[in-house]
Amino acid sequence: MGKVVKMFFRILCLLLALLHFHVHCSLSSPSSFLDSAHLCLPEQRAALLEFKNTISLDDCWLASSYPTTNSWNESTDCCSWDGVSCHMVTGQVIAIDLSASCLNGTLPANSSLFHLQGLQQLNLAFNDFNGSISSELFNQLVSLTHLNLSHNSFSDLIPYEISLLSKLVSLDLSNNGFHKLRFDSQGFDMLACNLTELRNLILDFVDMSDVALPSFLNLTSSLERLILSDCELHGEFPSEIFRLPYLQHIDLSLNNENLSGDFPKTNLSSGLKLLDLSLCSFRGSIPASIGNLTQIILLDFSGNDFGGQIPDAFGNLNKLTTLKFDSCKFSGQLPTTMFNLTQLNLLDLSNNRLEGPLPSHVSGLQLLERFWLSNNLISGGVPSWLFTLPSLKGLDLSYNKLTGPIDQIQKPNSLEYIYLSSNDIHGSIPNSFFDLVSLETLDLSSNNLSGVIKSNMLAKLKNLTHLDLSKNSLLSLSASENDVNYSFPQLVSVSFSSCSITQFPSFFRTSNLERLDLSNNKICGGISKWEAEGWESLLELDLSNNALTNLEQFPGMNLIALDLRSNLLQGPILSTCLKNQSPNNLMAFYVSKNKLTGNIPLLICNWSSLFILDLSRNNLSGTIPECFGNLSPSLMVLNLEMNNFQGKMPDSFGGSSLRVLLLNDNKLEGLLSRSLADCSSLKLLNLRNNKFTDTFPHWLASLPNLQVLLLRNNRLHGPMPNSLASSNFSALQIIDLSHNELTGPLPAKFFQNLRAMKDIPEERPWRFVRYETRDVVILFNNYYSVNVTTKRLEIELVKTFAIYTFMDFSNNLFCGQIPEELGELISLQGLNLSNNNLTGPISPSIGNMIALESLDLSSNRLDGRIPSQLTNLTFLEVLNLSQNDLVGPIPKGKQFDTFENDSYSGNLGLCGFPLSKKCGNEEEPKPPVPMLEEDEGSELAFIWKVVMMGYGCGVVLGLSMGYIVFTTGRPWWFVRMVERDWQNTVTKWIRKNRGGRN
Repeated sequence: MGKVVKMFFRILCLLLALLHFHVHCSLSSPSSFLDSAHLCLPEQRAALLEFKNTISLDDCWLASSYPTTNSWNESTDCCSWDGVSCHMVTGQVIAIDLSASCLNGTLPANSSLFHLQGLQQLNLAFNDFNGSISSELFNQLVSLTHLNLSHNSFSDLIPYEISLLSKLVSLDLSNNGFHKLRFDSQGFDMLACNLTELRNLILDFVDMSDVALPSFLNLTSSLERLILSDCELHGEFPSEIFRLPYLQHIDLSLNNENLSGDFPKTNLSSGLKLLDLSLCSFRGSIPASIGNLTQIILLDFSGNDFGGQIPDAFGNLNKLTTLKFDSCKFSGQLPTTMFNLTQLNLLDLSNNRLEGPLPSHVSGLQLLERFWLSNNLISGGVPSWLFTLPSLKGLDLSYNKLTGPIDQIQKPNSLEYIYLSSNDIHGSIPNSFFDLVSLETLDLSSNNLSGVIKSNMLAKLKNLTHLDLSKNSLLSLSASENDVNYSFPQLVSVSFSSCSITQFPSFFRTSNLERLDLSNNKICGGISKWEAEGWESLLELDLSNNALTNLEQFPGMNLIALDLRSNLLQGPILSTCLKNQSPNNLMAFYVSKNKLTGNIPLLICNWSSLFILDLSRNNLSGTIPECFGNLSPSLMVLNLEMNNFQGKMPDSFGGSSLRVLLLNDNKLEGLLSRSLADCSSLKLLNLRNNKFTDTFPHWLASLPNLQVLLLRNNRLHGPMPNSLASSNFSALQIIDLSHNELTGPLPAKFFQNLRAMKDIPEERPWRFVRYETRDVVILFNNYYSVNVTTKRLEIELVKTFAIYTFMDFSNNLFCGQIPEELGELISLQGLNLSNNNLTGPISPSIGNMIALESLDLSSNRLDGRIPSQLTNLTFLEVLNLSQNDLVGPIPKGKQFDTFENDSYSGNLGLCGFPLSKKCGNEEEPKPPVPMLEEDEGSELAFIWKVVMMGYGCGVVLGLSMGYIVFTTGRPWWFVRMVERDWQNTVTKWIRKNRGGRN
């Protein structure tokens, strides 16, 4: 009996299996099911056709785009249309995929698309839908499990009704146009609480600045993918999110300094595959527990405040392909385990504080393609394994402390990019280095390399496009008759600046060359016509600081930047430099510090693309052409200083783009050009040491960007205006009106307008001008200096004038008292009112000018006592009160204990240290009267002492770096870093303490 029952069950199971197979085949075979019934429901086909008629077709902006709706028509079953999927039993439309379909239009509340209430998947990505998203989409299509509206032009607030889509598994609203979609705090909180089935949440470029970050704690624990890049999130990101058990991909990048938080030490989601926190403000150290992320593929912490040592635990991340820790604050030595990773493709640790040597050998990194380690403190030699890794394409170890020679390479790899600049590598370049035949970019600049580069070795690098060996003072090029036999067909950019080149290298005559820098060498004589041929593509040529005497041919009619500064060129510009050519594409022309003579050729007025014209420090003469007005739309810098120009100043600058105008140290006369009042971009105006006869140019007052005004040693006369609008001269930081014939009282209203002298600027003014043309980046890092007389010396501020504040009204005919308003200029560093007819007492308000380093009030008729408040000037280095009628005791303490007799000479009524005349007891100096109430003043004084210590250091560092940049051209990255860090520190300090007192 038992056997019969078992046999029966076996037969029954077989029958059920056969039945299941039959049904499955019936449902999956069009021939067995679709032939017997139309799947598409008529009302849904009508709704789709109506939707098609309400939208339009645009140009397809993606290469993969295709007008999907072209296949939609009444004569065919809608279930067979492109992009439409139906339920196999009910015939309902359940999925629509119109991604990249060249569509344009809106989704209004009455859209027929919303009639498809059985719809489960809707993909409209990569089109040009615009306007707001109607709440009806979410009210009607409540069966949706997948919704993708990304890469369109939707905008405005995301409706709260999105929280009704409780079945959603995947939601993508990312990358919607310039106006952005926006979540407010309530809307996102409702979504997080109600969408409990979510696995993928992708919100790149959605404005979430109003969202409270604790709302993320309400997200479902089933979340696998969370993309919040560039969402304007701010505050502390909850670390619990990193512990969600199923999380595989989290991207919080590009939320900048607004988003911060600590990386969790324990219980990280072990399934994480991609973790991107780049360009935020996360802080703290990296825990050893990161080694538990054994599934991780991409790890990007770049641009954060992470610091400390990198843990050895990275050796466990065997699936890691991308590791980016650049631009953080990591320190210490590199973990050796990192060099054992076998799948790593990109390793970027640049811009940190890592130190110590690289390992002498490695066992991993066989798949590494890019290795960036620049701007650290790495020391030791350059290990040879870097040039033998089989997959390595790019290597950047620039700006470190690497030393020693480069060893011979045994098995050169396929490296395409090598950056080893700004180290201390010495010796000659080994011949085997030129066996890296795949090299496209080679930068060994700013080292101590020596020897001779032979053209036949360079010629082996057939793919080389960019070569920079500059700033190796002992390195030279071979000079052989055979050099002409070698060609460099791919070369685009070559720099041998500051080497030991004595002859013009003929083997760089190549038709593809765009940039050639041979500045700061020992090339003498002329450049022959033959040497200057073949440069049809040349855009930039820098031959400055050599000993050139002549150009036989103008080098390339397509040039946009030509630098011939500091040579021995002599004669007229037209015949000496331009060879009677007119390069109309020229954007920058530098020919200063030569021996050029004659007039400015009028053909320069036809250079409509010119940005910078520097003819300074020559022996040019004649008048300045009026036709310079033709250059108004483009010309930004005009430097004609230290020549012999005569006549009137051109009156054709109106409406120009001028930022810098230097006409100082010539013989110009007459009135100042009123057309300058229309140069709204003007930042620096230097007309000193001419013969202009005019009144003070009050009509310059409306220029919003004017920072430097130098009118010293002219024939200006009359009083200064005292009825200017409050916004006039508000950006002015340096003004020199000395050695003129100005009269009347000092203008109190004028001083009140000088806002840039009243506070430390929040934003550092421009340093250099950067342009991009024909994919070639040109850095016009020309030095434009101003001379000021301070601390009894004439100093040259080279590109650092933007951090210096100075006022010189000396050697005029000003009269009356020193106005109290002058004391409001609390960031002024130099003040000179000497050699005038000022009377009355020294204003105690000068004691408020706590940034002063130099104060000269000598040779006036000031009387009364020296205010004790001047002892508050703790940065004062130079004081000159001589030749006045001051009386009484000299204040004691602080800087006043350092000044010598000559600071007070000619004041017969003064007594006390350092003078030999002693004071009686009744004349003993009294302590300074507090300038502010004690509870507030002491705090402010302390704040400003700290701030100005930083400010003073900043000035010294700025002057030093300006000189270094002027003489070496490097390091720009350091200049920018110091400027940014110094400025941010001081500004934050001021804001914090001001906020605390309000």
